[in-house]
Amino acid sequence: MSVNLKPLADRVLIEPAKAEEITASGIIIPNTAQEKPQKGVVVAAGKGTKDEPMTVKVGDSVLYGKFSGSEITFEGTDYLIMRESDIFAII
Repeated sequence: MSVNLKPLADRVLIEPAKAEEITASGIIIPNTAQEKPQKGVVVAAGKGTKDEPMTVKVGDSVLYGKFSGSEITFEGTDYLIMRESDIFAII
């Protein structure tokens, strides 16, 4: 996936995973009760700072905090933009 948006410094652009609509046992979760996803895919990344190069790269699946980043809509798609330090792990 290619996006014409380039984050600056140590920021990354993440496409969040879709919220679960059905539980493992088959119960349908209404939209109002769905949890905000805490994982997604990096679609763009900055170059890092002069002291800290970027660890994540485009295409990495990552875990991040529930309230991390800022939600933005770019070309009709919802993304999160956050600092690399807000990412907990690469999966």
